[in-house]
Amino acid sequence: MSGSALDGLDERQRDAASVLRGPLCVLAGAGTGKTRVITHRIAHGVDTGAYSPGRVMAVTFTAKAAGEMRGRLRALGVEGVSARTFHASALAQVNYFWPTLAGDSAPSIIDNKVKMLAHAADGIGMNLDTATLRDVAGQIEWRKVTMRSIDAYAAARPDGIGRLSLERVVDLQRAYEKLKDERRQMDFEDVLLACAGMIEAEPRVAAAVREQYRHFTVDEFQDVSPLQHHLLELWVGERHDLCVVGDASQTIYSFTGADASFLLDFPRRHEDARVVRLETNYRSSEPILAVANELMRDRPGSLHLHAAQDADGPTPVVRAFDDDAAEAAGVARSVSTAIASGVDPASIAVLYRAHAQSAALIAALSSAGVASTVLGGKRFFDQSEVRQAVMALRAASVAPLETGFVATVRDVLRSLGLTDEAPPAGGALRDAWEARAALLRLAEEAPAETTLRDFTDQLIARAKDQHEPATRTVTLSTLHAAKGLEWDHVHLVGVSEGFLPISYASTFEAVDEERRLAYVGITRAARTLSVSWSRSSGRSERSPSRFLQEIGTRTLRAADAAATAGGGNRRAGAPTSGRGRSPAR
Repeated sequence: MSGSALDGLDERQRDAASVLRGPLCVLAGAGTGKTRVITHRIAHGVDTGAYSPGRVMAVTFTAKAAGEMRGRLRALGVEGVSARTFHASALAQVNYFWPTLAGDSAPSIIDNKVKMLAHAADGIGMNLDTATLRDVAGQIEWRKVTMRSIDAYAAARPDGIGRLSLERVVDLQRAYEKLKDERRQMDFEDVLLACAGMIEAEPRVAAAVREQYRHFTVDEFQDVSPLQHHLLELWVGERHDLCVVGDASQTIYSFTGADASFLLDFPRRHEDARVVRLETNYRSSEPILAVANELMRDRPGSLHLHAAQDADGPTPVVRAFDDDAAEAAGVARSVSTAIASGVDPASIAVLYRAHAQSAALIAALSSAGVASTVLGGKRFFDQSEVRQAVMALRAASVAPLETGFVATVRDVLRSLGLTDEAPPAGGALRDAWEARAALLRLAEEAPAETTLRDFTDQLIARAKDQHEPATRTVTLSTLHAAKGLEWDHVHLVGVSEGFLPISYASTFEAVDEERRLAYVGITRAARTLSVSWSRSSGRSERSPSRFLQEIGTRTLRAADAAATAGGGNRRAGAPTSGRGRSPAR
């Protein structure tokens, strides 16, 4: 990379990236370029000699995010940084040190906690359905990441699970731990516990880890659990080169043990910490940010986002439909109209609170001739059609090419089923076609000097980093799965009481988590945002979400559902009660 790693950063981003020593807390709002700051800061440290790449640990929460971080660092000319998830980092250390400490290889990792729980239940004469087993698995995960023993868990959770009493839940957890030990296996939470235990109990392990890694960066710090925070403190030791980056308004995993107080209290825990606030949003238009700001106004740790220059756009709309079917049909009509006007389907997303809401939307989009992909389904490079295509392209790369690189890729993909015209939307044939078409687009967008061997090498690297190409389909996603992503056009559906906030959110804390989920959904949108809800489930009446009332009518424009989407037959309107001001610009 030529030039400085600080080139191209705005003033606040540059401030953050320039701090290379001591504790640093970067409060980074949605769309403010936090990954850019993290990677450019590391590159700046390497360029100036402050960091040795092999002594930098950059931790994030998903393998995909870690892969993106490694890719960006490579583009900046930095190789050798340990950019991994908490679990991957801990597992590497457990596998390295366990043989030395125990004289044997480390236990294997359970690939299915529910299956292990089922075997444990059988062993103590319990016959449980899969849903109950999943709930118990979730409780085990919560117990471990909050660093509670089984007895402490029982004291903290006075209720059982469904028809399963607390006593029986405890019995099952003990049986699970016993069976796991007998089989010499660990679950994912055990990996973190084992790594922390080794560092605490063995001074030589602590010394080796702290000698290897000197500079630490943690992304999405608002999602850190007590166990992850404890492990991080053990990694860092008495040193102070720790940079944390996060946004309290995007804390949406409290149910798994995430605790935003670690982010909010960072300056108190580290008295000499520098704090930099990133509030210039490079993603969304000003009207969309007005909605987001109003929703989170006065919440603890909230940032006031403002758009970069020339980021005006249409006022977001809210539409009410008569029922769920009308809402799905109306959204599908809007999406179909947008695509017909030239909008790329890949730039459109439909977001919802729960997976169950997707079925009606998939059917409505298919009826409108719109292909869709559900986020969180099978990974792109794990699809059989993609694996077959990569293998065929790899085989073709060892033979002399009779045609150009792109033409060869096209010929190989055509031999596997790629046609000029796409099959009808809504079936497996269309899904396979979209995957092959995405591979062809990657080839067409590759630099002119790319060879077929280069291309297949890049595909294998992308698969490893989970850097998936975009298919030209509309994305359907839960709000949880959408975090960290963005689209030009977002439809946020089901914004009614019972869906958002979800019906079981009964406490203030739970409702506030739902508010943050709505905030995540809103801030995924770059150019247009459409919010909708239905007045009836077919069995009972619904009311608009309290969040719509709080946002008010000055930032969301009421739209006629019938006129804009062909659904519903009454005038749609956002509630006029509640906070009705738009935030200061």
